[in-house]
Amino acid sequence: MSRFIIITTVAEFDQRVRAAVAGGLHGSVQTLPESAINGAPQDIVHQDPGEPPEVIILGPGVSVDEALKLATVVDLQFPEISVILAADAAANVVLTAMRSGIRDILSPGADIPTIRILLERACLSAASRRRGLSTPANSVRETGRIIAVMSPKGGVGKTTIATNLAVGLGQIAPMGVVIVDLDLQFGDVASGLSLDPEHTLLDAVTGAAAHDAMVLKAFLSVHSGGVYALCAPRNPSEADLVTADHIRRLIAQLATEFKYVVVDTAPGLSEHALATLEQATDVVWVLGMDIPSIKGLRTGLGILEELGLVPQVRHVVLNFANRHAGLNIQDVEATIRIPVDVVVPHSSAIPFATNKGVPILQEGVRNAATKNLRRLVERFEPDWGSQTHKRLHRRAVVS
Repeated sequence: MSRFIIITTVAEFDQRVRAAVAGGLHGSVQTLPESAINGAPQDIVHQDPGEPPEVIILGPGVSVDEALKLATVVDLQFPEISVILAADAAANVVLTAMRSGIRDILSPGADIPTIRILLERACLSAASRRRGLSTPANSVRETGRIIAVMSPKGGVGKTTIATNLAVGLGQIAPMGVVIVDLDLQFGDVASGLSLDPEHTLLDAVTGAAAHDAMVLKAFLSVHSGGVYALCAPRNPSEADLVTADHIRRLIAQLATEFKYVVVDTAPGLSEHALATLEQATDVVWVLGMDIPSIKGLRTGLGILEELGLVPQVRHVVLNFANRHAGLNIQDVEATIRIPVDVVVPHSSAIPFATNKGVPILQEGVRNAATKNLRRLVERFEPDWGSQTHKRLHRRAVVS
């Protein structure tokens, strides 16, 4: 979890930083006295050996010269830590700060949302450098799991499954999850997470972001559940500007920075969905308890098998399950010819949570639906296969 250290003499600035962290970032905040800026970096960094800091904020109210001296030593001894200087960004200060290893400059009067965005960026930068330092130069960099959430038909609750999966994974790996809304025309991830994104997927696949992971991170929206989101374009017509090659490059970039990349695709088998499947490590198939949805999945699976685009690891989710629908699990499995892994029973609490813009797994509601959604999340835990392989395709039951 992110941890922040502040050295400042301005109590009101300290309060704004704490409010920014409490508003969506994970981790604790520790404030040190002004005298700490003249101490050894080891003493600052090792305040809590069990939770080393990711971000150190210097100022306002401290000597800029002393702050820059400290930043220079921290950059040499602890390059994985992001150091932020809170000072007026005069041209001479900016240049000297860059040479000293300062990662960003924050206006002392910045409001809470601005502080939060800058701290998010600093945490992501710190995480990237930490991974880079821990990876030998001659080794292949580990990438995250790419989870394509798909359905052949619309109206089966695919986005609800995707957003709950992302939030659930965020509880396993805080700030290590990003959800991408690939329903470029009518995506609902933003509303499902109650986000009003400043940037969208179109911004992330064009310009400098397409070639620089650090720039790309600036276009992500942060969610209070400890996950990041890349939302669909605001105007459906902008979908035509996003190509399959854009998606391939985007997903590859995100997989190097996040432990889990959840991709909520549009219904059907669009070129963007196929581009996602080319790189996906897992696919979550979502279907409803109705004949068109079930037959659609069978047809879609057949097409993907012919194309050789079926990921090795699959998870079949039967959503809106109802024992009074005139079908049972055996009927569904006989049609799609693969086992159902997770059954999410019909629950009035789910649309209620969706309408609020708060995934039900974040709400803390306890019922059969949330219990089985957590079972889906558990399938992506690192040791899940070794502990539960005997129950991999245990017979699912409709509640």
